[in-house]
This record gives sequence, C-alpha cells and structure tokens, in this order.
Amino acid sequence: MKNEFILPLEAVDIHQVGIVGGKNASLGEMIQKLSSQGINVPGGFVLTAKAYWHFLDQNDIREKLVRLMNRMALETNLHESSKEARQLILEAEIPNDLSTTIIDHFRIFLTQHENGQVAVRSSATAEDLPEDSFAGMQETYLNISTEDELLLACKHCYASLFTARAIKYREDKGYDHMLVALSIGVQQMIRSDLASSGVAFTLDPNTGFNKVVAISASWGLGENIVKGEVTPDEFCVYKKGLLTGEKSILSKKKGSKEKTMIYATGSENSDWSIASKTINQDTPVSKRQMFALEDEEIEKLAHWCLLIEKHYGGPMDIEWAKDGLDGQLYIVQARPETVHSQRSGGFSLKEFELLSMGEILVKGAGVGTKIVSGKARLLDSPEQIDKLQEGEILVTHITSPDWDPILKKVSAIITDRGGVTSHAAIIARETGAAAIVGTTNGTEVIKDGQLVTVVCDGSSNGVVYAGALQWEERDVDTSNLKMPEIDVMLILADPEQAFKWSFLPVDGVGLVRIEFAISNSIQIHPMALAHFDAVNDPEVKARIEELTIGYKDKKQYFVDQLSQSIATIAAAFDPREVIVRMSDFKTNEYAHLIGGKQFEPEETNAMLGWRGASRYYNKGYKDGFDLECQAMKIVRDKMGLTNVKLMIPFCRTEEEGKRVLAIMEQNGLKRGENGLEIYVMVEVPSNVFCADAFAEIFDGFSIGSNDLTQLILGVDRDSEMLRELFDINNKAVKRAISAAILAAKNAEIPIGLCGQAPSDHPEFAKFLVKEGITSISFNPDAAVKGIEAIREAEMNVQMPTTPE
Repeated sequence: MKNEFILPLEAVDIHQVGIVGGKNASLGEMIQKLSSQGINVPGGFVLTAKAYWHFLDQNDIREKLVRLMNRMALETNLHESSKEARQLILEAEIPNDLSTTIIDHFRIFLTQHENGQVAVRSSATAEDLPEDSFAGMQETYLNISTEDELLLACKHCYASLFTARAIKYREDKGYDHMLVALSIGVQQMIRSDLASSGVAFTLDPNTGFNKVVAISASWGLGENIVKGEVTPDEFCVYKKGLLTGEKSILSKKKGSKEKTMIYATGSENSDWSIASKTINQDTPVSKRQMFALEDEEIEKLAHWCLLIEKHYGGPMDIEWAKDGLDGQLYIVQARPETVHSQRSGGFSLKEFELLSMGEILVKGAGVGTKIVSGKARLLDSPEQIDKLQEGEILVTHITSPDWDPILKKVSAIITDRGGVTSHAAIIARETGAAAIVGTTNGTEVIKDGQLVTVVCDGSSNGVVYAGALQWEERDVDTSNLKMPEIDVMLILADPEQAFKWSFLPVDGVGLVRIEFAISNSIQIHPMALAHFDAVNDPEVKARIEELTIGYKDKKQYFVDQLSQSIATIAAAFDPREVIVRMSDFKTNEYAHLIGGKQFEPEETNAMLGWRGASRYYNKGYKDGFDLECQAMKIVRDKMGLTNVKLMIPFCRTEEEGKRVLAIMEQNGLKRGENGLEIYVMVEVPSNVFCADAFAEIFDGFSIGSNDLTQLILGVDRDSEMLRELFDINNKAVKRAISAAILAAKNAEIPIGLCGQAPSDHPEFAKFLVKEGITSISFNPDAAVKGIEAIREAEMNVQMPTTPE
C-alpha cells in the first residue's frame, strides 16, 4: 500500500506524469537520466495522485468538491467557490496510514541529508504538459523542517489545487476539475537563501530565437524572480560557443536585484504559513552591484540546459538554484517551454509604426512587438479585479500567479519590478498582451484612469507615453517572398533587436553601427576609460566609477561591453556575414559621452573634421581605437564569430588606410588571418577617384550614399534650405557610384550600398542592379519593400548579351 502513496524521487520518470504530475516526473527523469552527465538534481520523495484521492475519499469530500465546481460553472461565483473548496481541504485530516507513511519517509530522508530542510512542491497530474503550462498554478512551500510543518504543507498543497487562478485556468483549458489530481514532491531544500537562484530558457523568451540560452539570476530564494519581485541579472549564452568550447557568453546585464528572500529564523508560529518561514529583505547595495553568478557558473548552467533540452527534444523552461553551503549549482525544475515552441513554423512579421510622439512617462523592459493605447488602471492586488474593465492597461508593482484571472482582461501590463522572465512577462507572451516590466516607478508616475500609449519595439525596450498616440499596424507576409540575385542585407545598430530581425530572409548585415553600443551600453568616452587617472572633473570621475563598478581596469569595461554588443548581432546572423563599421562619431557627438569634453576639440565643421580613419592613428584617439580593436578580436578569435568583417569609415587616402591597417594588425587584427576581411566605406570623392588603390589594400567596398552625395554635390545633408539639392539620383552622384562599382568589379572585390534610396526610388534600384552592385543594405523595417524593389529591378533590367 505504501508504494501506491509514496515513491522515491529517483524511482520516478517522465512516463509517470499521470501518477506524479509533470513537475515530479521531470525531476525523477533528470535524476535517472542526466545525473550521470554531471547535472545536480536534489533528491527526495513523491506523494502520488493516489494519495490525493485517498485523502479526499477518507474525508468524504470528493463529492462535495464536485458539487461546488458544478455550481460554480452555473453561477460563475469563482472566488466564493474557490474559498469553500480550499476550506473543505484545510479542515480535513490527513488519514493515519498516509500521514504515517509521509513521516516515515521524512525520517529516512533526514538520516540521508545533513541539511534537514525540504521544499514541498505541488505537481498537478496534468501539469507541465507540452500543450499547456500549469506552471505556478499550485503552491510551493520552502524551509520545511519538522514533521508537523510537513503535514500541514502537504494539506496546503492539496488546497492550492482550488485557488481561483487554478480553477480559472482549468476552465479556460477545458479540463474536468475532478480528473486533475495533485502529487506532492518533498525535495531537498537547496540553500539558495545563502547564494542565488533563477530561471533559464533554452531559447530567447522574447523572440523565440533558439540559438541561445537565456538565464536570469538574483540573490536568495527563487520565488522573487518567478513572481517578478525583482529585476534580475540577465545572461545570454551562445549554444554554438558552448559546444565548441569557445567563449560563449554573449551578454551580461546587471539587474537591480532589489530584494533577497531568505529563511526566517526563530519564528514559532502556531498559525503556520509561508510568510512565517521566509522573509524578503532589502538587498545590500554591495550585492546589488555584483552579478549573482560568475562566468564559469553561467557557462556550466547553460551547458546543463543544453543537455536537458537535448534529452527532452525541445525548448525547455528551467529553474535552478545555487547552494550557499556547498557552492554547487542544482536544477530544481524543468518543463517544456510553452509559448514559442507551439507557434507554427515560418517568420510572421507584424509591423508597428508610431506616427505621433508624446510625453514619455516611464521606460522599462518591453515584451514583444506591439503598440497599445488605453486607460491605465492602477491596482494593488488581484482582489481589485472589479475596478478593471476589459482592454484596460494594468499598472501595478508586481504580478504573481494570483493575478492570472485578471490578466486575461488587460491589453497591456506595466510593472515597477521584474525582468523579461518574470511572471508578468511570461503571461504577456502567452496572451499576446504588451508588457513593460521593471519601470521602477510606473505606479508613481502613471495616474489611475490616465490615457496612455504602450510601445514595445520587439527588443527589450519599452516606453509608456502620455495620451493616445497614433500608430500604424500592418502584417508583413514573408513566406512567399522571392529573393533577388543581389544580396539583401540589413543595417543594424541595436543589439537587442538582432534576434528579432534575424528571422528576416536576408543574407546578413551590411552595416553595424557601433556608435549605438558606445552611446547606450558604454556611455563613457573611450579615452576617459583608457586614461581614467587623467580625468580632471570629479563629477565625471564619480559617474565613471559608478558605471564601471567591478572593473579595476576601466579599459576592460569598454572592451567587454562592446564585444558583447557585437557578438550578440554576430550570433543572431551566424553564419551569415556581419560587417561591423568601426566608430564614426563626429567630435561634437563624442563630446557628449561621459568625459568626452576633456578629450574632444571644438570644430567649426565636425562633419568634415576629425572623424573616421583620421582618429584611429592620431594620439588623441589611438588608445580608444585600440579598445575597439581588442573588442573585435574577442568576438572573432575567442568567441569564434568569424562571420564578422570589419569596415573603416571616412578614409580619405590610401596612405591613411595603410596606417589604420597597421594599427589593427598591432592589435591582432591582420587581414587574412583567421579569415579576417576588412572593408572601406566609399563616401569621400577620393575613394572613387583612387578606387583602384583602395582596392589593393581593402577586401571590399561599401558605398555610404549620404556622405558621398553630400561631398559630390557640396550640399550639407542636414540643411533644410538645401534639401531639394540633396539628391542621390543626381547624375554626378550616379557617375561616382558607377565608377566605384566598376573599380570593384575590375578588382574582383564585393561592393555594396547602405541606404533607403533603393526601396524608396525604384529607378535607383534599377540603376544599381544594372551597374552590377553586389549587395544592398536596408533598415529592417524597409527590408521587405527593398527586396521587392530589387526583384522588380532585376526583372526589368535588360543585361547586355554577348554577340555570337
């Protein structure tokens, strides 16, 4: 009889979901099949579904629950029925034969484990099936150490099968309430209260990009991340790098990690509750400024995730914990990912374009690609559901599974706390709602009933504007898109957009502007980092210290941040080529970076001044260019992303080009070594007139049409008065482009063009095709239109035939 009620966790496998639920079945499966591969999974024992039915029947409450659920379906009194059902269970007694068996197994467990605490986890018999995610529907109780606490925790787990959110979920999914049982896992408690914990996905949870492992981490017990109580650290790890043994961490983002959940001590409370066993305290500033995992731990955890994904044969949603006593990592839960894995194949693109602007209220981490406008409704708890109308925008501090019934009604979610793997973010993806999490002060700035517009741009950027703004929404069908003979490339700047745009049917990235990464991720002038001791403004120095916490060598901060930004884009498109342009700020733009004013001269015409190649060998910036080169070497040589090619902007003479190439070689970036190709921008008339000389020292050309048009026509491209004269279709500009293309063809090197003109002007696209351009790069939102324009141009261009 005992074996019908309780099984050792290691005796359970994935084929017993109907007996022990998905959560427990998965834990047992990993202990059996993956422990030998080095994955640590805490052991314990499992109360089966038969134990649950035995508990109901011995207390004669099964039929009472049936009547309650039937009545609820008729009267839709969800909360009342939920309360009555849970009360029935909590007032019942665990039968003696079952309680004795539980205690016996608990005592055996205590003899086998020095750490006597356990986690008591609910596992519905239908939980965590690939088609539906019951995750978070039932409760988990932590830090259980006595027999009485264990029995009470088991009863609370049974009761959690009838919370309002669990009942509503089963109703929505069409499950019969009385055909779903509850299994309970009694598992060794990992002392993550003394270390860290978090979640991991074997794909990017925001876009479904499946070549990475996304890990979130925070200090203390894992409930804070699951319930969105904190903004965690976020790590993105490249699967290919893990498999090849190369540096695999694409990006590391430090979260504020505001709270740390730990064990409560000395609380002898006869009215036992989860609140009496744990406490959420403010995280010390020193720990908020640290990453919750070391690099070695990130890569080890990501490697485990790959093994788990391979074993289960699909994308996985994984919970992990680090034990502060033994310093080891553990997997405490693994279930199939249920959002992106169920979507139909192919790339579906919906474009949103904001047509008007307004006052920015707050910013945070955006989920998905969507624009929503409506009334903001500020709520403190899900009990205030009556205040929310269908389609309104929920604004709250955090959400938890208790909010699930209310979230079915909202068009968008805005929270003060939480990251892209928080509860609010997960629900937003499942329901298709927009979400902006981790705003820090959304509930303070946004007023109840205020009309707002929520903008999520498909990366992790989210903005809330005041008022109802105008936008355009359109579907883009790429399934039947026929590609032209010419390579179609993208122009990118924001690494956080890379995974999303990698699904476009393009041949790679023709231009990566690293200025975005420098101004947004790094924020500090490279020379202020290379010569930190020479920074003479105390306020600037303090700001640099604040941004570079954890870096004794300030230069390394620049190298790490830039290499991570470029690696993210390169990994998104690998093995397609990614052409990275080295920095091309003007002096006035560089001066706006932190510390920049000290290192930049004032120029009357920065557009024609100290920019591009002329900076790289000049002592006023060479040390900064060295840092750029070091970052690129890490991406190519240490991370194995050899699809990255480099490009030099605004190179006025071939002698200048040679000086730059020599400096790059000194930094380990030698043309031809490890397949490295270095291109040059064709944007100065001298690049056209001496194209044959430039072709001898560079591997390819890329036409910068804006600067070339400006300098051919002598027109300031930013001048409103001369706007009509700035014309890329001018015959002088076209002659220059034709000459550059001919020189590239003669030298047998590739030549591309970056800009909107081919998509905006069909005749210009036709001209480029006829001249023999090898690639054209577009901004992502113009890529489909550009592909169509090139295809039409190719069909209309009559290429000369060779006479017989």
